[in-house]
Amino acid sequence: MQHHARTLISAGIVAAFMATAALAHHGWSWAEADQIELTGTVNKVVIAPPHPTIDLTAADGVDWHIELGNPGNTARSGFNEQSAKPGDTITVLGNRSQDPEEKRLKAVRVTVGEKVYDIYPDRINKS
Repeated sequence: MQHHARTLISAGIVAAFMATAALAHHGWSWAEADQIELTGTVNKVVIAPPHPTIDLTAADGVDWHIELGNPGNTARSGFNEQSAKPGDTITVLGNRSQDPEEKRLKAVRVTVGEKVYDIYPDRINKS
């Protein structure tokens, strides 16, 4: 029985580590606390797990990778594969990467024309 207990404890430690690693990857720890607004032209929209993404070129010509919410959050906001297409101009509000060299943004709101998609309504800074 002791061997079985050690195996269960080891399995639990591995599971906890994997869960922590998954949260670190999909969480917000990589992003700055302050939010920025970014306007640009859509290059590509991908609606797929682990989280949908938008690649866009900002007005200054810099390419950005925008991460939306998990598929459930993104769908609840109303955003889907028809919401934005290559060539559309969109505005994204979100938290950029803490690494200034990495042009990556975690979106809390996406605006396409007059349509607003609040991906993470509770995270939108009300300033």
